Amino acid sequence: MSEYTGGSRRRGRRLGWAATLRLAARRVRRALRPHRGERRRRGWGMAVPAVMLSAGLLFSATATAARGTDLRVDDSVQLRELIAQRAEEIAREDEVARDLRGQNEALTDGLAGGDDEIAAERDRAEAELGPAGMTAVHGPALIIGLDDAPRRGDGVLPPGATVDDVVVHQQDVQAVVNALWAGGAEAMTIMDVRVISTSAVRCVGNTLLLHGQVYSPPFVIAAIGPADRMLQALDASPGVAAYRQAAEDFGLGYDVRQEPDRVMPAYDGSHELTNAEPVR
Repeated sequence: MSEYTGGSRRRGRRLGWAATLRLAARRVRRALRPHRGERRRRGWGMAVPAVMLSAGLLFSATATAARGTDLRVDDSVQLRELIAQRAEEIAREDEVARDLRGQNEALTDGLAGGDDEIAAERDRAEAELGPAGMTAVHGPALIIGLDDAPRRGDGVLPPGATVDDVVVHQQDVQAVVNALWAGGAEAMTIMDVRVISTSAVRCVGNTLLLHGQVYSPPFVIAAIGPADRMLQALDASPGVAAYRQAAEDFGLGYDVRQEPDRVMPAYDGSHELTNAEPVR
């Protein structure tokens, strides 16, 4: 060991200060390497907790917003499920309402047998059942069919069309219904369900919501009345004209035919009037 050290000193005196400086620089670099590695390790050590903290905050915010539900669930799917549930509830309530109406009519008939005033009011009400749509009718009818445009297997839309252009909308059904009433329709059904002047037509996506029930296209509208006048009213309706143009451009279904004798059931929906405005 002493010989190696002595040899180093002799070489140091022989090589001069330049070699000594190079040797010192190497030692400094070797001494600094562990410190740089330690600083790198210390930097990673600080970054990992910061990343974990950020991820925890993100997960917590997501869980709070979701409130136990899946944030990726399509709202339209949830809406369709909700409509189906409500349709079942409405069907059950309609059955209860029909039973109660039957009991009420039976009680009224029983009381009318011994009371002239009740009998007179009953007769007056029964005279209005026909015009109000509360009795079944039959006669020559005009049948209008509305349908979505057929989809290609690859899902490609017609040139220049959007998704909204190739489906039947609420305003399309309403335009046909209003035109038929304006043309003198005496009785009308949509999807074989009797409708009256206060019936509301609603669409959710490409499905029809009528009296609490959901129907898919094609939508069939039938009206008993003067065929010539109803056809003229359809031709004069701006809404129907817009739909017919879309049918030509994008392939929507529009079919009109006459039927010599069609039976229409009585209206059995709600009799309650919720909104009305005086005629001016």
